[in-house]
Amino acid sequence: MKNLLKIDASARCYDSDERRHNSISKELGHLFVDEWMKNNHQDRIGRRDLGLTPPTFISQSWIAAVFTPLEKRTSEQHELLAESDTYIDEVAQADVIIITAPMYNYGMPAVLKAWFDQIIRVNKTFTFDLARGDFPLEPIMSGKTLILLSSCGEFDFGPGGIREQMNHLGPHIRVLSKYLGVEHFYEIRSEYQEFADERHELSLLSAKNSIIELVDKLNAECHHRYKVS
Repeated sequence: MKNLLKIDASARCYDSDERRHNSISKELGHLFVDEWMKNNHQDRIGRRDLGLTPPTFISQSWIAAVFTPLEKRTSEQHELLAESDTYIDEVAQADVIIITAPMYNYGMPAVLKAWFDQIIRVNKTFTFDLARGDFPLEPIMSGKTLILLSSCGEFDFGPGGIREQMNHLGPHIRVLSKYLGVEHFYEIRSEYQEFADERHELSLLSAKNSIIELVDKLNAECHHRYKVS
């Protein structure tokens, strides 16, 4: 049995009566979960919609609490870090993390960045040791898979694309995912939303087909590991 954690970051909902107002990234996330559960009924899914319940931005007091040794923290500091502890526990329990996120201004939504800021914490999700030289940070967790399902208004943000250098969504999340214990990272993206033409429909269809193929691939790899072990 695996634990899945789905994090939604769009400000839009998924079930609006006006289809054009619905979140494409959330639609892709629903498809992924539906496909996954077809053959994994026993798996558990945790859900958090950051668009509906935005994380608290970190503050000077929050940072001070983080760097105060556990045994010296005040009750106020423990309370200040409770939200962060909850997010970290959710990530720690997850084998597979699904993040659905639109591209806002060529990067991630503010609520998603706030979530990462709450989670990436010294002595909780990474250790810091200057004896390691120029790379003193090491993740504490490991073995996780992260799937980023994203949507964007323009197009060609992938490697070698004409907008590759403008893409601050996928590459940023890939870097940060290391400190969530992610060892396998996948991204599937729907493009051309602002053009609302055939290219958008084809891109969305391609993303959905890619999700089905990825779920099949991950299931096959999982079953192979079980047989080998």
